[in-house]
Amino acid sequence: MDESQQNLEIEKIANLMLHDGISFDEQDVTKLEKYKNQIKDDCNLDDEGAMKLVYESLLYRKLKNSDSSGVMDKGTDFGAGFS
Repeated sequence: MDESQQNLEIEKIANLMLHDGISFDEQDVTKLEKYKNQIKDDCNLDDEGAMKLVYESLLYRKLKNSDSSGVMDKGTDFGAGFS
């Protein structure tokens, strides 16, 4: 899967999560199973690869909802390692 296809899938899953009312901080794997299975069907990925995209979708939503002016100040909140 190329980067543009991956980005489209992340955005699609993030929108599904938003529609379903899933918090961007959700960690319950059973609640995230639906999205993992959707990614597996869409992209022919294994469980590990699909869950990676699920977590990237959560991160995408978290970044999208953050105050963009403070990204550099809040970098460690997202595991980016910069401040």
